[in-house]
Amino acid sequence: MALLSSPLQLKGLTLKNRIVMPPMCQYSVDAHDGTPTDWHFVHYVSRAVGGTGLIIVEMTDVEPDGRISNGDLGLWSDEQIPAFSRIVSEVHKYGSKIGIQIGHAGRKAEDAEVPVSASAIAFPGSRYKMPRALTTEEVQAMVVKFAESARRAVEAGMDTIEIHGAHGYLIHQFHSPLINKRDDQYGKDPALFGVEVIQAVKKVIPADMPLIMRVSAVEYVDGGYGLEYSTELCRRYKEAGVDVFHLSSGGEGPIGSAGRPGVHPGYQVPLARAIKQALDVPVIAVGNLDDAKLAEATLGNGDADLIAVGRGMLRDPYWAIHAIRALSPEEIQPPKQYGRAF
Repeated sequence: MALLSSPLQLKGLTLKNRIVMPPMCQYSVDAHDGTPTDWHFVHYVSRAVGGTGLIIVEMTDVEPDGRISNGDLGLWSDEQIPAFSRIVSEVHKYGSKIGIQIGHAGRKAEDAEVPVSASAIAFPGSRYKMPRALTTEEVQAMVVKFAESARRAVEAGMDTIEIHGAHGYLIHQFHSPLINKRDDQYGKDPALFGVEVIQAVKKVIPADMPLIMRVSAVEYVDGGYGLEYSTELCRRYKEAGVDVFHLSSGGEGPIGSAGRPGVHPGYQVPLARAIKQALDVPVIAVGNLDDAKLAEATLGNGDADLIAVGRGMLRDPYWAIHAIRALSPEEIQPPKQYGRAF
């Protein structure tokens, strides 16, 4: 059996294969009310039909001003739950599992009248506004908002929750020394906000539900943190209750003088491998892994436990079936309606 098509147990969650559709914003909520539309239904369900083991719904925000754009999803109201439940129910019919990434854009909230952040430091570029720093009390209230969104996700039937702590969004803004210039407890301990969000979310999800966290393992701005810093950060987050890390990089500002380490296939795999080895924790690797043999090699070399395929799955909703077919044709299990094609 190809490793890519092998099942994986994460606490109480059993995945039929190691293929993950990572969160990718669709900017398609035309009513601007945060509620999933028919576009989202077709988008996610089609990847379940296509054989994906785990689908993670795009960044879904804990409050209206936490959205990157007004066209983004939200879970700040119980009224939004039924539309998510409809997607979950249909995805499950095809043997796929589904999670949701909850987050807050912070200073990268483009449509917020006044964005918020750890500190009053704007994201570079004319499209971004000057944020105001959250008060200590507002940070504590934000922790509750994350927990409430997680509670709604559980009510919607989600199989797992992913907390967004990467790509320069709010939690990243707190744990980045370049952005967090606070003088309260959340400045003295940059990991504290993320730790409190994790602990609060753990209290509202089932004990056997794995909690995923996405982290940028390396910042690319000049003076940004590197792998040594993010490893200790992830150690704190693991101690707080994270079960799986989803490793990406960057997003906190313009690429600095050192540049990216390349955007070749698998360029972020070393980040996943480093965190996995240092913390002995399951990891999801991402970054131009849409070649089936490279995805298989990443698993075979012990660099990651799951493979996330983003843009490749935007191009091909049936990427999972096609990848497994390329590795071991006898293992594919297409929907019965499509069986004659295989």
